[in-house]
Amino acid sequence: MTRQHAERAFHEEQARRRWETLAAGPEALRVDADAYLDHETWLRPAFALLGDVAGRRVLDFGCGHGMAGVLLAERGAQVVGFDLAGGYVAEAAARSAVHRLTQRWAGVQAAGERLPFADRSFDRVWAHAILHHLDLPTAAAELRRVLRPGGWVVAAEPWGGNPLVAWARRRCAYPDKERSADEEPLRAADLAVLRRCFRLVEVHPFQLLGMLRRRWPSLPGRRWLDRVDAALLHRVPGLGQWSRYVVLKLLP
Repeated sequence: MTRQHAERAFHEEQARRRWETLAAGPEALRVDADAYLDHETWLRPAFALLGDVAGRRVLDFGCGHGMAGVLLAERGAQVVGFDLAGGYVAEAAARSAVHRLTQRWAGVQAAGERLPFADRSFDRVWAHAILHHLDLPTAAAELRRVLRPGGWVVAAEPWGGNPLVAWARRRCAYPDKERSADEEPLRAADLAVLRRCFRLVEVHPFQLLGMLRRRWPSLPGRRWLDRVDAALLHRVPGLGQWSRYVVLKLLP
């Protein structure tokens, strides 16, 4: 089985199990913007990097459950989402329908290494936890191809520079831990790949002490840890190498 076939099977099964929990009714498909943007420390800052999307064509790259696509459409974007798993495209479509956004959202099943879109199709691309599943040189070239002049990509990805985090990913159990067999977090070598396609690669690290929330979601003092992280990363940028996640802004 190829890596792409294995990834598709893994995420189709994820989507199938998710759909069983959503079948209760349309309310289960509604998105609370604040709850979504604040459930991880990097999401609200990452969305801010997209800038004003009103009237712009935005690609939800690996749309998954479609929550980000709904928020982008509510902000006035014309959103196109794709995912390797057809079950996720169906969930995202149902979610956009519940929010009455079908005029601003469209979806298609596709692979990130072979996008079914014309050159220079999108003003922005949003990609959350997807690039590390792909053949990065091929996917990066496709991202560059579909961007319009003046557009950019914002991608949030797990980071692999901290050996303790790498050990925990392999060995420790924690809530909602699900990983496909072939996925690996991004590392410095992957940034070099991206820099061959994009003239500017901004790297914004997130979660040093705050990564403890992944193991203990109800940990007291989480917001205090987040504030300490922000101060440390601002004052000592080199600590970003040890972070759990990075947000990338890619400009062609």
